[in-house]
Amino acid sequence: MSDAESPENSGSYSAENITVLEGLEAVRKRPGMYIGSTGPQGLHHLVYEVVDNSVDEAMAGHCSAIEVIIHSDGSAEVRDDGRGIPTGEHPQYEGMSAAEVVMTVLHAGGKFGGGGYKVSGGLHGVGISVVNALSEKVEVEIDREGSRHFMDFKDGGNVSTKLEVRGDAPDGRTGTTVRFWPDGTIFEETDFRAQTLLDRFQMMAFLNRGLKIRFRDDRREDPHEDANEDGWIEFHYEGGIIDFVRHVNQSKEALFAKVGYYEVIEEEQEVEIAFQWNTGFNSDGLHSFANGITTGGGGMHETGFRTALTRTLNAYGHAKNFLKDSESLTGDDAREGLTAIISVRLQDPQFEGQTKDKLGNVSVRSMVEKATNEKLAEWLEENPAEGKAIINKAIAAQRAREAARAARDTIRNKTALDGAGMPEKLKDCSSKDPRERELFIVEGDSAGGSAIQARDPKTMAILPIRGKILNVERARLDKMLKNNEVQTLIQAIGAGIGDEFDINEIRYHKIILLADADVDGSHIRTLLLTFFFRQMRELVENQHVYIAQPPLYSTTVGKSKKYLKDDREKDDFLEQHPNHKKDFQRLKGLGEMQWQELAETTMNPGDRTLLQVSVEQAAIADEVFSTLMGEDVARRKHFIQTNAKDVRFLDI
Repeated sequence: MSDAESPENSGSYSAENITVLEGLEAVRKRPGMYIGSTGPQGLHHLVYEVVDNSVDEAMAGHCSAIEVIIHSDGSAEVRDDGRGIPTGEHPQYEGMSAAEVVMTVLHAGGKFGGGGYKVSGGLHGVGISVVNALSEKVEVEIDREGSRHFMDFKDGGNVSTKLEVRGDAPDGRTGTTVRFWPDGTIFEETDFRAQTLLDRFQMMAFLNRGLKIRFRDDRREDPHEDANEDGWIEFHYEGGIIDFVRHVNQSKEALFAKVGYYEVIEEEQEVEIAFQWNTGFNSDGLHSFANGITTGGGGMHETGFRTALTRTLNAYGHAKNFLKDSESLTGDDAREGLTAIISVRLQDPQFEGQTKDKLGNVSVRSMVEKATNEKLAEWLEENPAEGKAIINKAIAAQRAREAARAARDTIRNKTALDGAGMPEKLKDCSSKDPRERELFIVEGDSAGGSAIQARDPKTMAILPIRGKILNVERARLDKMLKNNEVQTLIQAIGAGIGDEFDINEIRYHKIILLADADVDGSHIRTLLLTFFFRQMRELVENQHVYIAQPPLYSTTVGKSKKYLKDDREKDDFLEQHPNHKKDFQRLKGLGEMQWQELAETTMNPGDRTLLQVSVEQAAIADEVFSTLMGEDVARRKHFIQTNAKDVRFLDI
């Protein structure tokens, strides 16, 4: 029988072709379906899943403190003072405790209508069992009903010790402790990054007023600069999202000192909103959450707030004669400089969109809209000085918007006169399919010339930019649109800017930033990233933005040349080749590389390394960009010093 006729290749499809993955085997077979990836993002997701269970206890009013420890052996431990996972026998699984069911059965837990939780943060209820499936070892300790229970698992969720009592719970304590060792055969690396975890824990503490979250990293020889003498870093905010707004705005200049706040609680849903305007020019400072989950795609709660905010400010402006009868503020005018946190909690959240980050519950829109119409109007009446400052800022934004419209028209007219409408300096590619087209934004004309020679003209377009573009963190849209380099970027990408940006119109699915591997190159990359994040955010959210990785060093190994991206890669190379005696040549810049070298090291898809830029937590990204590109030099220096060692995890 030929290969084409064998059962494997015959195209037959019968019962024998159906593979059944038992228990947690499905998770190990396709981990990306459950945690997104097996890279750093997926690794850290394991910790979030365990912590989310403890946060659910806090939202239900049964947990006041959560502690997370990264042990020196690389394991992660999460413990809380909640009720403890139930330990009795589960009615549907004979011979299995409820705790074992939670640890080994997908979609098992207190989040599916069993009365365990009114609201919960998990999307699918698979959290703790998925952690078990993707760990080489898991230990669970439960303090409940006066006893301390213990069980453990190994090799992806296989029971090693059935649940057993190991004495009394100390001092009548209740709660759950989970310690797990990520499986090195599943994950690309198993080294947790402390700052990534801290950012997430701080956000959780903000969203759960009064909840105490403590973190300790036992891998460190020297204590973290924010830790106490025992090595603990603690997040505890009695002000909740009021403190969250202050935190996001601390790298900006507040328009006034007060932070506004209101909340509405209904039988099956509730909302709390905190807000404060700053003197900045961005209108994307709205951050929303549903049951503690970031809703980066927005949804009904954001729609309700935006609608009511614009209506309320217009009504207030007209009532106080700040606005003429013929004048009207737009949503962008109202939101310029606004930082607002919207946190809703509801029994049955419906998440939509490809990434499940958009809230679809219609009832939430009505609740938030009504709450904002009433409560924000009351706040403005009670705070007339702040109300006047808000309206005056919105009026200034309105005038700038009119100027920006004129600048946009100038760009459009220029585009029409130019025929194809593309910048002269753009060397476009011949492919007509945006999915395979790449735009290299290259630092300098000299490097641009080398890149043009090094490219594949079918799929790679080259756009040289001269010098450093405008810092859009400190400029209104009207000023931005007068900048030649900004105009060039808008024309080349072809999808508009700001509220007019349309992701479906982008001409390239890869926007690749190609700058020198030095301080000036890093600054140019940061300016470009700030521009994309503030004015074309969907480009970043849909992961179309990449950073090329040109090498900083070269050396000779035998008869071939070896390129090394940075000092870390150079150190790793020397560690692996301790007898290497050759000199290292520091590459001065892209413009001084031969085009063949540029192609081989940085542009050829088969050899290059691209760093994909993503926005996992928009509120954290907002703070990062404001810190890096704002006026506060001391905060910027502190941020860089804190994060410099972990730059391999660049994720903004």
